[in-house]
Amino acid sequence: MRRDMTRYRPFRIDTVRVGWVRDGIATLLRDFSATFVVTDESVRLAAGLDNFAARTEAVDAALRRLREQGHFAGWRNEAYAVATSFHDAPLMQMERAAAPAFGLLTHSVHVVGYRGTGEAMELWVARRSRTKAVGPGKLDLLANGGQPIGIGLRENLRKECWEEAGVPTDLAQQARPASAVAYLFEDDRGLRDEIDFVFDLELPPDFVPRNVDGEVEEFFLWPAAHVCRLLAETDEFIDDAAMGSIDFLVRHGVIAPETPGYLEIVHGLRSRPNGLGS
Repeated sequence: MRRDMTRYRPFRIDTVRVGWVRDGIATLLRDFSATFVVTDESVRLAAGLDNFAARTEAVDAALRRLREQGHFAGWRNEAYAVATSFHDAPLMQMERAAAPAFGLLTHSVHVVGYRGTGEAMELWVARRSRTKAVGPGKLDLLANGGQPIGIGLRENLRKECWEEAGVPTDLAQQARPASAVAYLFEDDRGLRDEIDFVFDLELPPDFVPRNVDGEVEEFFLWPAAHVCRLLAETDEFIDDAAMGSIDFLVRHGVIAPETPGYLEIVHGLRSRPNGLGS
């Protein structure tokens, strides 16, 4: 499906497109002409910003000014890498809360906690705190966290497992890298262009998750078939966790090839969204 990108302008560093900026944000960036060159066709960094440190410092100063004016809710003092793929050297870093406004490619770790197999399989599902800036009160995975710059995937996984579900390091270390899902969502913050690394973590029968950092309200232990029905019939899950859960259910045969729309589901999980242009 082609997307309507007429309200967005490519965000470029030198000749490289690293994101998309909605027209409203582009207008705000005109006030920072030493950092951003804004035209009707694009937003790019000023030519003198020619290295990682200079770009990061200049952009961060502008974003903090805009934050003082009431933009970028949910500021976290946590930076994301700005690059065109996960393994590329980052061109700069940017505050996480601003990433959707610039349509950056971001990454996260998803940990699906489960126990049992076959028809006896159950999944641990979290309900996000109602004070969260994104998806308050929505259902989520056992652990789900954005991938900051300067930290490895495994280290981030262990951190998120402990903070969100009280999973000790030795148990979190048993999480198995299983898949990756890609999505592109548009919301009031801009574009969320993300790739999520999905890990499966089989939990012992006596383990009960507990939240440590206050970001989860409660946990549920539900049969896999019940989780599948919730995903099919409601919008209770936050979008990215829904995709991670569907991916798990496909891989474990709960969503089977006989399921109507199976091929479309599998294709949607594995394909980067198109329609963005260059």
